[in-house]
Amino acid sequence: MQMTPQMGYDRAITVFSPDGRLFQVEYAREAVKRGTTAAGVKSKEGVVLLVDKRITSKLIEAESIEKIFQIDDHIGAATSGLVADARALVDRARVEAQINRVSYDEQVGVEVLSKKICDHKQSYTQYGGARPYGTALLIAGVDVSRPRLFETDPSGALLEYKATAIGAGRNSFMEIFESDYDDDMDMDAAIMLGMKALYKSTEGKLNAATLEVGLVTLEERQFRKLSEDEVETYVGRIQEELKDEFKGEEEEDENTENPEEGSEE
Repeated sequence: MQMTPQMGYDRAITVFSPDGRLFQVEYAREAVKRGTTAAGVKSKEGVVLLVDKRITSKLIEAESIEKIFQIDDHIGAATSGLVADARALVDRARVEAQINRVSYDEQVGVEVLSKKICDHKQSYTQYGGARPYGTALLIAGVDVSRPRLFETDPSGALLEYKATAIGAGRNSFMEIFESDYDDDMDMDAAIMLGMKALYKSTEGKLNAATLEVGLVTLEERQFRKLSEDEVETYVGRIQEELKDEFKGEEEEDENTENPEEGSEE
């Protein structure tokens, strides 16, 4: 059997292809792209994380699936990709946060913690014997004077965003964020923007039981998850705001499928 040109380069993490690519890292990114969509939106008051948990069976207890984690009092993280890998990274992040507290008697900075996690992820792209982490994290928190939102890549790359998304629905989320994001948004508007992106990506099929929403504000400096009742309130609001938009699209689709209907005199 003749080997394809690529096969010699994707078997080991330490081997570059002739065009400078590490295929194992790219495969790890594919694992993230196939994961559930997680989004983060920064406002002038704080940061919010939203995840639509993918429930594959009606027998699954939705609350047993966790995609948003608290790292420290003022930091939370949302994940997409391999959940087991994400849990290992979250545990490491929690340890790093506590080490900083014991060593310096202060909370760890959001950027400092994000860089530590990315340094760890990058080390798994450099040495043989282990594979890269197949997960991406959105790390959200507040520093002394401003909210922060970082995205970590399986390669160890780190970027800070005003609003971003990871996972299967990233492209549709980013279109909405780029068109509707406003630097002067308050926390309520940031949550509603995230809900709007979720609503459109699911074509109006939002269920509060399968949504996770976590936030941290500059005023409280305490990361927390919204209760199901609080999430239900936001779901109801966004459904009320956008129901006419989807109703119009559905009617337009029906007319396209049946062009002869309504044309008779």
